[in-house]
Amino acid sequence: MNITTGIQNKPIKTVIYGPEGIGKTTFAAQFPKPLFIDTEGSTARQNVARTDAPTSLAMLTSILTELRSNDHGFKTIVLDTADWAEKLCIKAACSKKEGISGIEDFGYGKGYVYVYEEMGRILNLLSDIWEHGLNIVITAHAAIRKFEQPDEMGSYDRWELKLINSPKCNVCAMLKEWADMVLFANYKTYSVAVDKDGKKRKAQGGGERVMYTAHNPCWDAKNRFGLAPELPFDFGQIAHLFGAAPAPAPAPQPAIHSAPQTRAEVPQQTTAPAPVQTPAPMQTVPAAPQLNIPDTLPPALKDLMRVNGVDESDIRLVVSQRGYFPYDTPLTNYPPDFIEGVLIAAWGQMLPLIKENQKEPFTDGVPF
Repeated sequence: MNITTGIQNKPIKTVIYGPEGIGKTTFAAQFPKPLFIDTEGSTARQNVARTDAPTSLAMLTSILTELRSNDHGFKTIVLDTADWAEKLCIKAACSKKEGISGIEDFGYGKGYVYVYEEMGRILNLLSDIWEHGLNIVITAHAAIRKFEQPDEMGSYDRWELKLINSPKCNVCAMLKEWADMVLFANYKTYSVAVDKDGKKRKAQGGGERVMYTAHNPCWDAKNRFGLAPELPFDFGQIAHLFGAAPAPAPAPQPAIHSAPQTRAEVPQQTTAPAPVQTPAPMQTVPAAPQLNIPDTLPPALKDLMRVNGVDESDIRLVVSQRGYFPYDTPLTNYPPDFIEGVLIAAWGQMLPLIKENQKEPFTDGVPF
């Protein structure tokens, strides 16, 4: 048994949520060396590093697995956003059973159990990346829900993460428990009386953006770093948690005043001119091999093949090795349920087999 004492300087798991357009993505882009996993395309106008947009749960899982095992040089992984990642989980859950078009079609809350488990696996992969010394940021949209206080009469509205929060499968609660810091961003509003008695009031605000770092009956938030309950929605307010500080302004250079030199005062060049360097010939970088990916395949499978450098012949080889179909059977002839249930849903199990085959020389897809 190993016992340690003292403060451990570990990376931080942060959840940032708020209404649409508040600036969550811009805020996350200021974390140390971020890499975005953009599930909804919100970084198109941001000058940031990003992966290919995951179009399926299998693709998202593949990206996280690769980030967990590779030294990529980034210091923060940003999943933008959690509610769109949850949609990928719902889509994957509905594909498990024929005739299911929505999460409610499973009955008895079974569909929510599937989604809860898949979101748990995503958080486990993010935790593995966090263990390798990277900060994790998850953004999410906010929603207003009616809240019933158990020990008091009545109910009231409060802001929550826009995620599944059923009693038995509460993705919202799981994400809050997982995070070290939950920040709720919103526009500052004030209550102003509109009559003489002060009984009628309306909300006003000047568009000031703030973030809340502590729990309130009207929203969820928390932090483990002693932050003030309310702060301007500015990364500079939490930059010290990541060892960052505003860059010091350059010291002003004193102006040098001198009289203009005459022609006779200009010093003559006594050193020989530097030899002209002949530029080295440019090296041609070989182009990446063209992948054979049939256009008629489902978009989710095409994305997985493109991101992982997988050719049609690679899949046909593994499928034939597993005894499903002969090698010369084109992917376009595979049954749709096999493509969805085996190739896409079980991509995490197939990809290592494909990569192992790619290490061996082959001719026409058959190793020799």
